[in-house]
Amino acid sequence: MNIFRLAGDMTHLLSVVVLLLKIHATRSCRGISLKTQELYALVFLTRYIDLFFRYVSLYNTVMKLVFLGSSGTIIYYMRFHRVVRTTYDREQDTFRAWFLIGPCLLLALLINGEFTPIEILWTFSLYLEAVAILPQLVLLQRTQNIDNLTGNYILLLGAYRGLYIINWIYRSFTEDNYRQWIGIFLNDHSAASWLMNQQD
Repeated sequence: MNIFRLAGDMTHLLSVVVLLLKIHATRSCRGISLKTQELYALVFLTRYIDLFFRYVSLYNTVMKLVFLGSSGTIIYYMRFHRVVRTTYDREQDTFRAWFLIGPCLLLALLINGEFTPIEILWTFSLYLEAVAILPQLVLLQRTQNIDNLTGNYILLLGAYRGLYIINWIYRSFTEDNYRQWIGIFLNDHSAASWLMNQQD
C-alpha cells in the first residue's frame, strides 16, 4: 500500500466520522441527502461482496466493514431515529437515484475488465461512486444550507477522490501490469464535477 492510498482511505474515513458526528451531536440530518447515503451504501455492498470469499489483509477487511457499517448507521439515523428522521428534508432531496443506477449498471455490463459477476459488480461500484455525490450537491444547491460540518464532509470526500486519482496513477507507474484506467477516469470526472460545483 502506498501513502496516497492510505491518505485517501483516512480522508474518506474522516469524512464519514465528520458526518456521523454532525448527525449524532446535532440530532439533525438537515442538509444531508439520504439518496447520496443510500447510493454510497449500494457502492459499498457491490464493491465489498468479496468479503465472503477473498481475504486481502486485516486492514482491507476492517476498512470494508467500517464503511459498510457506517453507511448502514447513517441510513438508520436518517430513516428511523425518532429525532433525526424528523429533520430530513424529504421535499428537497428529490433527485431520482434510478437515473444514476440504471446507466451505471448498463455501463458496467458493457465496459469492464472481465465479464464475471464480481468484476461487473466492482465496476458498477466504481461508476456509481463517481456520481453518488450528485444528489447531495443538488440538495445543497437547492437549500443553500451548508453548515460547517456538512461543508467539511463534502470537502473531505473531494480530497479522498483526488488522493485516489494520485494513488491509481502512482500504482500504474510503479506496479507491473497495473492499469486502472476506469478508476482513474471516473475519479478524475468525479473530482472535476465536485470542483465545478464548489465554484457556484
